[in-house]
Amino acid sequence: MVNVLVVGSGGREHALSWKLSQSSKVDTVFTAPGNGGTQNNVSIDVNDLDALSDFAQKNKCFTVVGPEDPLAAGIVDKFTKLGLKIFGPSRGAAQLESSKIWAKDFMKRNNIPTARFEIFDDAKKATDYVKSLDYNVVVKADGLAAGKGVIVCNSNDDAISAIDMILVKKTFGSAGNRIIVEERIDGIEASYIALSDGDVAIPMASSQDHKRIFDGDSGPNTGGMGAYSPTPVIDDALAKTIHDEIIEKTIHAMKNEGISFRGFLYAGIMIRNGQPYVLEYNVRMGDPECQPITMRMDFDLYDYFSACVEGNLSSLPAPAWKPQYAVCVVLASKGYPGSYQKDLEITGLDQVPNGSIVFHAGTKKLNEKIISDGGRVLGVTALGDTLDSAIKNAYLASEKVSWPEKYCRKDIGQKGMSYL
Repeated sequence: MVNVLVVGSGGREHALSWKLSQSSKVDTVFTAPGNGGTQNNVSIDVNDLDALSDFAQKNKCFTVVGPEDPLAAGIVDKFTKLGLKIFGPSRGAAQLESSKIWAKDFMKRNNIPTARFEIFDDAKKATDYVKSLDYNVVVKADGLAAGKGVIVCNSNDDAISAIDMILVKKTFGSAGNRIIVEERIDGIEASYIALSDGDVAIPMASSQDHKRIFDGDSGPNTGGMGAYSPTPVIDDALAKTIHDEIIEKTIHAMKNEGISFRGFLYAGIMIRNGQPYVLEYNVRMGDPECQPITMRMDFDLYDYFSACVEGNLSSLPAPAWKPQYAVCVVLASKGYPGSYQKDLEITGLDQVPNGSIVFHAGTKKLNEKIISDGGRVLGVTALGDTLDSAIKNAYLASEKVSWPEKYCRKDIGQKGMSYL
């Protein structure tokens, strides 16, 4: 039996902790710092690498890293030097997410399909470039910006405003010291996530996120307002293309460049005319994609994490998945991704129907009450034999939960319905 330390405090980490606690090989799952829904919380910040490694050593923990910040800071390198087992990519491998410019250059030199782009650190040069184009663009901050550093533009004015916001006004701080201006590829967006041990990659179930704050994919980008799995947007033939031409190619190209990628490799994919293009990489499980994906897992997740760390993923069988659909509806604080109110009591969590799970994200426990403590507060996740029934089950459960400033999209999963 082994103890597991899950680093993070969001819905993804709650879902990972929940799934890992079901393993027959796992004794206790600790979560640092955790949230109002996770068990065995340890009050250590995700970026306090010394305290995290001390805890893992003392409690003989296998560590699983949820968020991107500690990965970019080199938590895996630190733990590995200390002889501690940890699941996640090294600091060098994490550059695929921590620097969008590094990732775009990597894709360019390895012929991985992505949008045309240019890089700027000067607002005037970027503005002049945008004015020279005859197509719309996406403006991206180079560094980590909590999923909000990507601005999809509908006009030159939008693009110029985005350039000013990132490079001049420094809305994302040093993460926006440099920007990418890339061709806007319009199509269908989906998430493709795989597990890798540096040599092979095993696909997770397909999923589709809903990034914009409002129904119909309008309004600003968020960390994700809901997701469902599997998605009919990615059929078997397209899944094979993505796996061969993007995922495997990325893993092997990284290895050829002297970087072993171990952990979750997430490719945000745009599908245009049946062809997949990489919008961005993440080097960890998506959130909220993690919630419906873990709900459908019919295998011991710890076995696969351990195999990634040991480098013997190829010895395991293909993961088994429950045949049902799963849908996660994110309940957020009104005002998110802008300013919002915290410290509001959440009620109705004990009224959620059996078979649905509420994964906590921006919550805390205070005097045995659950209190709102973030922008994305809860991820209500449900199974169904059809996508339609899973959607209905998730919204039925969502209606049981309330607090004064609750907000959610009403159309999670509907994109998939048009494909069935």
